[in-house]
Amino acid sequence: MRFAALVALLCLSLPTIVLAQSDPAATAGGTASAVPRERTVLTHHVVKIGGKEYAYTAKAGILLLHDDTGEPTASVFYTAYTVEGVRNRPLTFAYNGGPGSSSMWLHMGSFGPRRVVTANGATTAPAPYRIADNDGSLLDKTDLVFVDAVGTGYSTIVGKGKSTDFFGIDEDVRAFDQFVRRWVGANDRWNSPKYLFGESYGTMRSANLVNALQDHGMAFTGVILLSTVLDYATLVNGPGGQIFPDVFFLPTEAAVAWYHNRIPNRPASLPAFLADVRRFALVEYAPALMHVPELTPTETAAVAEKLHAYTGLETAYLIRNDLRLRPAQFEKELLRDRGRTVGRLDGRYLGYDGDQNGETTEYDATDAAITAPYTTAFNSYVRDELKWRSDDIYKPTNYGVVSAHWNFKRGGRDILAPSVVDDLRSAMTKNPLLRVFSANGYYDLATPFFATEYSLAHLGLPSALRSHITYGYYPAGHMVYLLDEQLHAMKRDVGAFYDGP
Repeated sequence: MRFAALVALLCLSLPTIVLAQSDPAATAGGTASAVPRERTVLTHHVVKIGGKEYAYTAKAGILLLHDDTGEPTASVFYTAYTVEGVRNRPLTFAYNGGPGSSSMWLHMGSFGPRRVVTANGATTAPAPYRIADNDGSLLDKTDLVFVDAVGTGYSTIVGKGKSTDFFGIDEDVRAFDQFVRRWVGANDRWNSPKYLFGESYGTMRSANLVNALQDHGMAFTGVILLSTVLDYATLVNGPGGQIFPDVFFLPTEAAVAWYHNRIPNRPASLPAFLADVRRFALVEYAPALMHVPELTPTETAAVAEKLHAYTGLETAYLIRNDLRLRPAQFEKELLRDRGRTVGRLDGRYLGYDGDQNGETTEYDATDAAITAPYTTAFNSYVRDELKWRSDDIYKPTNYGVVSAHWNFKRGGRDILAPSVVDDLRSAMTKNPLLRVFSANGYYDLATPFFATEYSLAHLGLPSALRSHITYGYYPAGHMVYLLDEQLHAMKRDVGAFYDGP
């Protein structure tokens, strides 16, 4: 089964910028593109975090990647923030996912020193947008390098490079592996404690990348996973009617229903409620789905009634669906009687569909609410404050090129459901001091927290290392940092992670 057609389940499903060219590499940079010179632009700033001022240098730049013969193949854009006058501070490389997303979202929303101010769970008013100092920045704990994957942002294929060199699970990691090692060497940071911070598909990259970098002699202190996917089998309904996604999405669907007051006798505590839903999902729901054809009408009705209690959906609808509840259907059905849809990346956001009788939503309400402020803010910020000038169009996302041509093979072999579980296990066992922090939004209908818990619990780690994985949970969606309050809550948890056990 080709997973390229299903990769949108993991992407930040934002509008794709695609030029009308037949060669996918041409859109992303092209084999005929001129090779630019490596360059950087330095600016100096001050930010106040936790009441303390930090003077820092911002370095916007491009770094070239090369093939085995030394020929340039890609120009990678990055923005680095380093606190001045401190040697060998912790160093964190950060990126979004897709595949096909730039790092703009993390850069302008999460832990960078400046961030765009957006409305809470609603559409932000059009420009001018406000860019403010970020009191929730991680710059008090670590220097930061935000990296745009090849084919996104300002990162392009150049010289003798080809799309097949970069658009794939292992190909992407080879590019990031080279970038990280080149950047560390060029900036004399070999002896700094090192971290990776990935969001969405970026978590899949991190699990693979940390293993590759450590095999090349660069040990890491920690990996931060935000809105995680490590194994596609937990998210995608593959052949044979597998039930994993129905089970793993249920607690998130229950959380979204709870948020919108669709739960009968709605409990006061969301975490306590979700603990009950988790138990039901594993102990009752999964076995019921395995035996749907054999269930009596009474047994089917009993399961449907419990699903109704956890999701608010009508029992008749659930029975017609053979008790299956796919997230795309849930997003349409939950508030159908109100004529509204709920967002995929964040179930708090509401949208409108033209076809009220459709089975799935026509767009993601979260995308529609956040795309303009982030895109506008970044383009303004990079020019006005970072002083980076370019005639290129910055690609916030490039799914129509990158995702559509992504190679999901591992080691040249076809994989039914791509997974990097073994890569993360390898990294943690070879480096038994490596720690992992998993940050999760309760309302994330793209990468549900229950699937993350399952994947991390089944890495196959020895018991002595299992405590090296810790978790944070937030009443937010895929992009936890959209809410100022939850950004600060996540910052407290991640800050403690940097401080060590």
